[in-house]
Amino acid sequence: MHLVLCHDFVVAISCVACIIGLLLLWNCQQQINEAEVTEQILLRMSFSYWLVYCVCFGIQKMVLPDWETLMMSLKITTALSYFLTFSCIVSLPLHKLAVHHVQE
Repeated sequence: MHLVLCHDFVVAISCVACIIGLLLLWNCQQQINEAEVTEQILLRMSFSYWLVYCVCFGIQKMVLPDWETLMMSLKITTALSYFLTFSCIVSLPLHKLAVHHVQE
């Protein structure tokens, strides 16, 4: 039970952190080249997908268990946003590596 509450707390904190991260990226307008623009887009996508995960996770905790179709949709959305976040996070260093390789 304690582990579940800890996970819920971490998801709530990461939801707030995602909102702050998106606000910081929104105010950052100093894009010099295409590589930096792509990097900012990947960061925004990572924060956005994780925010969707956090919201769906929170709604799953509040929705009544007898709403099976809503719960199934939320579980699918949660899983997809989790995997999309992972793919964006993996794409960031790969993008930096590709840009570094092209510059050489």
